[in-house]
Amino acid sequence: MLNKQREALNADFGPPILRLGFRPFFLAAGLFSIFAMALWMARYVFSVELTLADIPPNLWHAHEMLFGYVMAVVAGFLLTAIKNWTGEEVLRGKTLGFLCLLWLLARLLPLTGLMHLGIIAAVDVAFLCLLSAICLRPILKTKQYKQIGIIAKLLLLTVCHVVFYLGLLGTLTHGVQWGLYSALYMIIALIFVMLRRVMPMFIQNGIDGDVVLKNRAWVDHSSLVLLVGLWLSDVFTEYDHITAMIAILLTLLHTLRLAGWYTPKIWRKPLVWVLLVAYAFLILGFALKAASITFGLFPFLSIHAFTVGGIGLLTLGMMSRVALGHTGRPVSHPPTAVFWSFVALCLSAIARVILPLFDMTLYVYWVALSQVLWILAFTIFVLVYAPMLLSARVDGNDG
Repeated sequence: MLNKQREALNADFGPPILRLGFRPFFLAAGLFSIFAMALWMARYVFSVELTLADIPPNLWHAHEMLFGYVMAVVAGFLLTAIKNWTGEEVLRGKTLGFLCLLWLLARLLPLTGLMHLGIIAAVDVAFLCLLSAICLRPILKTKQYKQIGIIAKLLLLTVCHVVFYLGLLGTLTHGVQWGLYSALYMIIALIFVMLRRVMPMFIQNGIDGDVVLKNRAWVDHSSLVLLVGLWLSDVFTEYDHITAMIAILLTLLHTLRLAGWYTPKIWRKPLVWVLLVAYAFLILGFALKAASITFGLFPFLSIHAFTVGGIGLLTLGMMSRVALGHTGRPVSHPPTAVFWSFVALCLSAIARVILPLFDMTLYVYWVALSQVLWILAFTIFVLVYAPMLLSARVDGNDG
């Protein structure tokens, strides 16, 4: 084992940023989230004209936050986690740099306004195809078939991406809607699988003292089945009453699970409470989905409960935790600024989802406030973590 570590340290993988997948992709995710949100704010709040290669600005925003920002986080997490799961090298050095450049190229091409949409689609889909293949290889090699479910969701996200572009190109009538909303549900499903795996461990290891957590197998299985039902009903049918009913059931089931994981001790540990708050926003998303159908509530509130509150907080929290641990720093004592990045993003989610419930006439101002707070949260993240991601581990180990 020690010989393998020495060989890895002596190997020429280039600068530290290319030594493990979380490094370039987490940094890219943080920087891109700031840039993409600032650009969307310029368009939405200040009506700045954007030329985006035949992609309407609102669709560009939705697409880039899911397939740009979120997929960078997913790539960084999986390329790092799969190495831990399998003990196999996944991607490092120049090949890791190439994958990052492919992701970046897909982000930049639409902004030129010059490239044909078909070429942009080919580059963008190629990134996900390559990522899926890279992640699948070590899992098959070590026969860790229990991880196939995660890779299957990654492959389904690739299909969603293809469907989205087929819609944009006019080949598939409902492709844009099917692709984007299906991708959202696939990401939520991936999050729930990962939360069930790691959250009990994070809570037990992250708080002071002992705690007894309640995990119910029937909640795990039934919630995933119902999520598949919600996806199919919401995206592909017009049976709104069924969609609302499933959303209510998911609200109840996940509230039960969250209650079983809750302890007041979490509030002393930012890297723990941020994940539970993110979970609470995902639950709120289900509740608002049902309310949008039953009471005519603005439907984008539920979407942004899922995205800004749920996915945003969870990805920021996971990046903050993983980056500390894998650069040799203690996760029990994160830098003070990390707490304020979480607070800023929580306030962003509140401004985007909760405040409009009280006064929809100020909706554009709530959105603008949310955008500013999002940019602030990720600016803090980049300022704190960029030096860690760009430099070698502090403990001298590989990674």
